[in-house]
Formats: sequence, structure tokens, C-alpha cells
Amino acid sequence: MPKIPVLSGMELIKLLSKAGFYVEGQKGSHVKLKKRFEDGAIVTIVPLHKALDTGTLLGILKQAEMTREDLFRLLGK
Repeated sequence: MPKIPVLSGMELIKLLSKAGFYVEGQKGSHVKLKKRFEDGAIVTIVPLHKALDTGTLLGILKQAEMTREDLFRLLGK
């Protein structure tokens, strides 16, 4: 499996938008993203950092109910 890439908060927001998430709001440097389903919704928070730490990125993916493979698919790798 390839290494997890270093992404900025804005880059991750663009990728999550491709996966069906939309910006629900922003408070300071943190953006709230949401994805609705018939039976509920998923909410995740993305900090607008220049480079997200690997642990932070993996935590956001977990909140978004996505896998590393999903991330690589969105990146086109």
C-alpha cells in the first residue's frame, strides 16, 4: 500500500467534496463537512492547516467512514 500523502486542509476538503460531502459551516480555522443519507448523516471536521499530520488525516477519514483505499481512489492513485 502506498504511503499516506501529506495534504492540506483545503486539499482534503476538495477530495471529500468528490465523495459527496459538502461544507456545513466554519468556525475559525475548522470546517464542518456533512454527507447525508436516507437514514442519517456523517459529520466530520477538517482543520485548515497547511499540512495535516498523518494521525489527523487518518482520524478524519475514520470520522468520514472512509478507508485509505477510498482516499487513494479519490486521489486517482
